[in-house]
Amino acid sequence: KMLGRVLCTVLFLGALQSLAEASQGHISVVLLGATGDLAKKYLWQGLFQLYVDQVSSGHSFTFHGAALAAVEPGQRLMFDVLKKLSCAPDEAPNRCAVLKDQFLKLSQYHQLRTAEDYAALNRDIETLLRQEGLREAGRIFYFSVPPFAYTDIARHINSSCRPARGAWLRVVLEKPFGHDLGSAQQLAAELKGFFREEEMYRVDHYLGKQAVAHILPFRDQNRQFLDPIWNRHHVERVEIVLKETVDARGRTSFYEQYGVIRDVLQNHLTEALLFLIMELPANVSRAEEVLQHKLQSFQSLWGLEKSSAVLGQYQAYASQVQEELQRAQDYVSTTPTFAGVLIRSDSLRWEGVPFLLTSGKALDERVGYARVLFKNRAYCTQSEALRDAGHSQCKAKQIIFYFGHGALNTPAVLVSRNLFQPVMPKDSWKEAVARPDLHVFGQPLSDFYVYSPVKERDAYSVLISNIYHGRKDFFITTENLLASWGFWTPLLDSISHQPPRLYPGGVENQHLLDFEMVSGGLAFTLAEPAELLNPSRQMPSDYRAVESKFRQSPLVSAWSEDLISQLASDMEETAVRSVARSGQFHLALSGGSSPVVLFQQLARHHYAFPWRHTHIWLVDERCVPLTDSESNFFSLHSHLLQSVRVPYFNIHPMPVHLNRRLCVEEDGGTELYARDITALVANASFDLVLLGVGTDGHTASLFPRSENGLEGAPTVVLTESPVKPHQRMSLSLPLINRARQVFVLVLGKGKHDITTLLSRVGREPRKWPISGVSPSSGQLVWYVDYEALLG
Repeated sequence: KMLGRVLCTVLFLGALQSLAEASQGHISVVLLGATGDLAKKYLWQGLFQLYVDQVSSGHSFTFHGAALAAVEPGQRLMFDVLKKLSCAPDEAPNRCAVLKDQFLKLSQYHQLRTAEDYAALNRDIETLLRQEGLREAGRIFYFSVPPFAYTDIARHINSSCRPARGAWLRVVLEKPFGHDLGSAQQLAAELKGFFREEEMYRVDHYLGKQAVAHILPFRDQNRQFLDPIWNRHHVERVEIVLKETVDARGRTSFYEQYGVIRDVLQNHLTEALLFLIMELPANVSRAEEVLQHKLQSFQSLWGLEKSSAVLGQYQAYASQVQEELQRAQDYVSTTPTFAGVLIRSDSLRWEGVPFLLTSGKALDERVGYARVLFKNRAYCTQSEALRDAGHSQCKAKQIIFYFGHGALNTPAVLVSRNLFQPVMPKDSWKEAVARPDLHVFGQPLSDFYVYSPVKERDAYSVLISNIYHGRKDFFITTENLLASWGFWTPLLDSISHQPPRLYPGGVENQHLLDFEMVSGGLAFTLAEPAELLNPSRQMPSDYRAVESKFRQSPLVSAWSEDLISQLASDMEETAVRSVARSGQFHLALSGGSSPVVLFQQLARHHYAFPWRHTHIWLVDERCVPLTDSESNFFSLHSHLLQSVRVPYFNIHPMPVHLNRRLCVEEDGGTELYARDITALVANASFDLVLLGVGTDGHTASLFPRSENGLEGAPTVVLTESPVKPHQRMSLSLPLINRARQVFVLVLGKGKHDITTLLSRVGREPRKWPISGVSPSSGQLVWYVDYEALLG
């Protein structure tokens, strides 16, 4: 019996203590895509290392390589790889030779194409278990295949290859896990139909890199030093960087679909960021706590917008795409091969600290690191030449998690000597040998405490070991995956047609890709514009003419991003004038989705806005608790109020929730709000009212075919919406028309039909309430983007 002979040989070598230990159970490892590039480069070596490490654990193993190729050629390809496997340098050669021989004997190839093939694999595993008298501990299926194949394979495993009751199943999935939020949700839903969450291990190999994996343990073991300084009061900024010298040649079919943000930033660099900014759980060894704290970190991040990123593309990329994908000579790609992204958090710990994520191909060096740079408040009287170089408080203070390559060419943790000497586990990290010739970030290596791994391990070996041990905190859960795509997708959508800056590649890039933080976003430092690629949509200058009036009122029109910027600037100008005139500014804001980008623009780019003298009112509100995500006030608070300094008593949410019930007429919520307006707003005339327009012509919560709020004395009314939640509270049309200024914001192709209709009809508020907006002694201005205006 094959497995019995192998166990006897290993016992003879002293690798197992006794046969009793083997009773812990048998593990079958199935590698799908066993002859592919990833398997050849990393996975078989990682599985062999698992066998070497765990041969004395009490578990027995078999390894099943699987692919679409027929048995004879597939087996030949697979064993060509297995024969080249190697042991760690510290492994005794004799022991290595025997273990490698046993590993090959425990490995076999299977062609897996049909449901019957999977059923046959299951029979083979069960026959082996029965013949050897082994109890099954579990099965590992490693998907080293394209994601489009996941669903069919998952169906076959679920129907034919699950282990017997009492044994576990671990399914390992390689990225990409979708290309945006929608595709990730679809893939997650399909896999959920076959596997439980605890059975799925989504791999991000960066979580297996030793320096990345040590971020949380480092923070935990050095709490006494880090607790006082790991916050916005002491950290100047954080940089997370992965630079590559290679280009995308040979991978353009993948790269054209994904680009650098999807390939690196959305996964590898985001995971490192989360380890740095998440609140430390009480026990960093508890996977559930770590995963929950990572998820909470996503909720504190500001949404990304177009101005959050700078993009580049190396010049040879376009010709490589034309050559490899047989594209026409005039084909133009806007796929970024370089990106710098600014991320901010509104958490109490990190508010105001910039997090810079950067990655690119065809750059000047290959290196990866996460660098925490601390503020330096010291002034040193002694001349630099006479200072104690290692402990001078005037030198930069930083902690660097060095992923590998670069000047050090090894994973490392570096801590400035003028910060503290860190606690490091002596069994896995050692203090590095002094190298006076090396410099890191302009400082000699002697300025740092430097630690490197006692035993350097490949990332996949680390992750495969964690799969074996069931350590879920080293993998991406469905919740965290969807949170990440939810965070990145808006940026990806906003830059999908943005021409990247072209760069020559390598050392010739010089300062072309240097960027800086400007007005809450990023911009390239060199001011000359990048070469313009053919944009796929018309630009404003392509249109013959755009009228400057709409319904006899001033019209401002532009692409949505420029329009929002102009609207925010006009609002700030109006606010400043109002405060200069009367000492205060009364602003009434509508709900809905359109104002969200405006709120974000005001919060991030308009620091001169006189918020201290501003009163915020609601134009309308849904009859839900103010803490409900459907609430207009909740959206206003999330996207604006929590980021600006409006005095508490100047914020006036609509009283929809009184006496523990919602919008009940007897509770007098409308009268209460009306009294507040009369008491605080001179002549009940708001300085500025911001409105939107629904596809049916409604504005505020004043709806067609309903006379409520369109005329008469009441200034605040209860109304009924045709969509849920039906009950609303709204300012009336007569009150809106008393405002000094009314701005109407209309965005998106979905509003083109109603915009066209409104351009042709007169004042008919019963049909189209927005048509009744006409300030009696004020000004109405329309802000309509090109998509809504021109379709």
